[in-house]
Amino acid sequence: MKDLSVYIHIPFCERKCNYCAFVSYCLSEEKQNEYIDKLIFEIKSFAKNDKNIKERVVKTIYFGGGTPSLLSIQNFHKIFKAINDNFKLSQNTEITIEVNPNSVDVEKLLEYKKLGINRVSVGVQSLSSRTLKQIGRLHDKKTALNSIKLISQYFDNISADLIIGLQGEKNITKYAKKLIKLKVKHISCYMLEIHENTKMLNLVNEKKYKPLSDDMVVKAYTKLSKFLTKNGFLQYEISNFAQKGYESKHNLTYWTFKDYVGFGVSAHSYIDGVRYENASNLKDYYLGKRLSEPKSEKTEIEERIMLGLRCYEGVSIKKLKDLGYNILENENCKAFLQKGILRKENGKLFLEPSYYVVSDYIIEHLI
Repeated sequence: MKDLSVYIHIPFCERKCNYCAFVSYCLSEEKQNEYIDKLIFEIKSFAKNDKNIKERVVKTIYFGGGTPSLLSIQNFHKIFKAINDNFKLSQNTEITIEVNPNSVDVEKLLEYKKLGINRVSVGVQSLSSRTLKQIGRLHDKKTALNSIKLISQYFDNISADLIIGLQGEKNITKYAKKLIKLKVKHISCYMLEIHENTKMLNLVNEKKYKPLSDDMVVKAYTKLSKFLTKNGFLQYEISNFAQKGYESKHNLTYWTFKDYVGFGVSAHSYIDGVRYENASNLKDYYLGKRLSEPKSEKTEIEERIMLGLRCYEGVSIKKLKDLGYNILENENCKAFLQKGILRKENGKLFLEPSYYVVSDYIIEHLI
């Protein structure tokens, strides 16, 4: 049997956050229902056309967005029926849903459990009410903490997102400390990125918002990494920390080149070595448009180096050789090994965690 992961994009939001560059929309219930019908059609079409569908076992399912917790329970039931009718799930499939603190309640949590969802990822971002308001979030500190307390009554496997680099926030470790006290098992820490066509970029250009400097971001990230490691969290990827056994199995699928299929607008897939990307707007998505990128040894070499050095899995030297690249002959690789930036162990290369903050530079010089 061949493992498969499933990603489902739910692009609905109450309001777009100032920093958000993801594909998301504020849609009426009627328009949401129309989207779900198209999504279910896509799920059925994939299962019907995939020649290996009988050999595939779904190990992880991830509902991302947007804000999946805005979706009606009725539509969730429709999606799960389509999945269960068309795929074979493992006995312990990891099923994750992203939620915003202000969009969960007891009724929804109980329904999620009935559907088989067993992991909840909470978009906390910050525990400063002032900062949350500045970045356009609809919750405050109290709502975030209360929602995690509520979720923990029904779910053990809880993840929380934090953003590093927000204006005026130099001590993000105090937020992590509060999350740990609430028994959050997984913390994702993403560096603030300011993208084109976002309200955040306009605010920065108008000098109405000033993020932390690069040096301050590095200091905050380093301090947070040390704090989480000291408190029993394994840094299994540059931005992700988990207590033992609570790593995101779904994300590990992406980083270890296992097959995954993405359903919904802008969703990505990687099936049998070929990458696919659904259209990034609803009109083209409804027409069934998508791009495909055929197998390429050069692309796979670059991606294996980039993804492998970002996480604790490391990079297989043999696999790169099989693809035609002996990384040990790279002069930069030799220098990084000599300086202790890279480590060679059990046929793999690893980036020492203290150099994660300059990983882009290192990876660029290994490709």
